[in-house]
Amino acid sequence: MALERTDVEKIAHLARLGLEEADISRTTDTLNNILGLIDAMQAVDTNGVEPLAHPLEATQRLRADAVTEENRREAYQAIAPAVEDGLYLVPKVIE
Repeated sequence: MALERTDVEKIAHLARLGLEEADISRTTDTLNNILGLIDAMQAVDTNGVEPLAHPLEATQRLRADAVTEENRREAYQAIAPAVEDGLYLVPKVIE
């Protein structure tokens, strides 16, 4: 399917794009190249090809879900200006 100049003008109008006269022919060629690539890709026989979740088929290296840091909440809250019941108290900024 090839686009004509009028098609590109309609698409530009619908997309609220302000194309200059000099850009319309270049945009028409670019869109036709994109549509040609899509047609070529759709012509490829993909029967029997399994879909991929990721193109590299690599497994993710994961670390063990284990606690690696000690709980230092008391030390952090000891230097805070205001703390109550383990929570930081801040001034009210919205009235």
